[in-house]
Amino acid sequence: MLGELNQEQIDHVLYSNVLGRIGCHAHGRTYIVPISYVYDGDSIYAHSLQGMKLRMMHENPDVCFEVDHIDDLANWRSVVAWGRFEELEGEEAARAVQLLMKRMVTIVASGEAVHELVETDKFLPERLRNVASVYSIHLSEKTGRFETDGA
Repeated sequence: MLGELNQEQIDHVLYSNVLGRIGCHAHGRTYIVPISYVYDGDSIYAHSLQGMKLRMMHENPDVCFEVDHIDDLANWRSVVAWGRFEELEGEEAARAVQLLMKRMVTIVASGEAVHELVETDKFLPERLRNVASVYSIHLSEKTGRFETDGA
């Protein structure tokens, strides 16, 4: 059975995944690339080194974001969202890095000690402290589809 996801189901797919794909378009060329991300209910947050993706998003900040949850070929959920890229600085960038780290640590490890380190700013890997760009994509439209075999 094929169907459409409701807004609660769409948000669940966005919250529960950490890998999605961003699509950007500039100068007649479309570029789609996977990113690790965190979703806060309104926006996607991610980080990137300088390169084609950031150049294109600076040129045209209107982007598309896609994420899947696939159990098997007959049981999957997919979300496509549209939004606007914004490079973050200062406190906004620090908050985004905290959200990213908290989400990634939650995926990798469990236990209060690890969560306390993230909450108290004692656990920030060097590679994220000096990331070239931290950005958000404020989502303005979201849609989702699913397939299930009913089992």
